[in-house]
Amino acid sequence: ADPNRLVHCIKLDRELPGLAKPPFPNEMGQLVFEKVSKEGWDLWLQESVRYINTYRVDLSSRAGAEFMLKQLRIWMGLEEGDQAATAWTPPSE
Repeated sequence: ADPNRLVHCIKLDRELPGLAKPPFPNEMGQLVFEKVSKEGWDLWLQESVRYINTYRVDLSSRAGAEFMLKQLRIWMGLEEGDQAATAWTPPSE
């Protein structure tokens, strides 16, 4: 994270340190860089593992990458739709 670069995180709805650089070399990576904090991005990385494991997503395939980008857009609130279900359930209290 770059502590000198603050972003208003669209996921956590507050000003927080942003990423040091875009996570992907494309338009979506730039959008994440501008609108998601390091803390918010770390939450997505944890969440994304659940999708990869549940659906056995192959990120090297076009279909796998498109699936994950769609889930990211929905998770960030940039696209309407329901998140795909994952096999993960929160621990019971």
